[in-house]
Amino acid sequence: MQAWRVHRNGEPNEVMRLEETDRPTSGAGQVLIEVLAADINFPDALLCRGQYQMRPPLPFTPGVEICGRTPDGRRVLATPALPNGGFAEYVVADEASLLPAPEALDDAEAAALHIGYQTGWFGLHRRARLQAGETLLVHAAAGGVGSAAVQLGKAAGASVIGVVGGPEKAKIAGALGCDLVIDRRSEDIVAAVKEATGGRGADVVYDPVGGDAYAKSVKCVAFEGRVIVVGFASGVIPTPALNHALVKNYSIVGLHWGLYNTQDPAAVRACHEELTRLAAEGVIKPLISERVGLDQAAAAVQRVADGTSTGRIVVLPSGATR
Repeated sequence: MQAWRVHRNGEPNEVMRLEETDRPTSGAGQVLIEVLAADINFPDALLCRGQYQMRPPLPFTPGVEICGRTPDGRRVLATPALPNGGFAEYVVADEASLLPAPEALDDAEAAALHIGYQTGWFGLHRRARLQAGETLLVHAAAGGVGSAAVQLGKAAGASVIGVVGGPEKAKIAGALGCDLVIDRRSEDIVAAVKEATGGRGADVVYDPVGGDAYAKSVKCVAFEGRVIVVGFASGVIPTPALNHALVKNYSIVGLHWGLYNTQDPAAVRACHEELTRLAAEGVIKPLISERVGLDQAAAAVQRVADGTSTGRIVVLPSGATR
């Protein structure tokens, strides 16, 4: 089969190689899955760079989530067992972790549902306890992670403010349902949030960016607000001023969604059932900006790494859309 492999760490378009290799072999409790679609996540770029919290042995194949077909014909969502990730024609995954792909979504959309929307749901509901009528501020609102949070925030009845970089991304965030879109390149985030909320600020902040986004967030978070720390796509990890959190009476809440797979797998399955229901009702739908062939995966991962992409880029090994 064909698979992208990383033999040394570095930028994705420099270290990913498309190679002929043997199909992975399933062990006890595992199943071999044909990859129908593999979603590109920012962690795939971090894996290539050797900067992810988990460092698989070299060489490895990136690709942390897929939609695929099992030998008995089931269409499933899976997180492949590294070092044999999803940017390949076949993967192996634990049978117990497989989830049914929602019928309402095509292969590319289904591949983009699991990690991003689970992260959004757990962040907004389990960690932040977002309530209807509250104001949600979402950074990188036109990106893969942010777009999921925007849709889930609207589904929860929140007023959603999206922060983006540039007019093209602003249009996308508006189309996703943001009640207000702030272009960080030309507008003052803090002033705009305070004006939109009558000076109160945002009740919940969803931050997958870190760096300056975090610094601006704590200046416009509401009394008893919650800042959800999802990731650091900016490359800068903030150093919170805890005296500021004390004086303004807000919470800084970390979210490592992957831990729920081992600490509370029943909650992950319950969340998937809820996401499947919302997808069937048309309330959520992953924003797929590009569908690319397997041979274009390295360049696509690089676009995600550089922050130039919008929504989700999905790799289709067979070239099919369903």
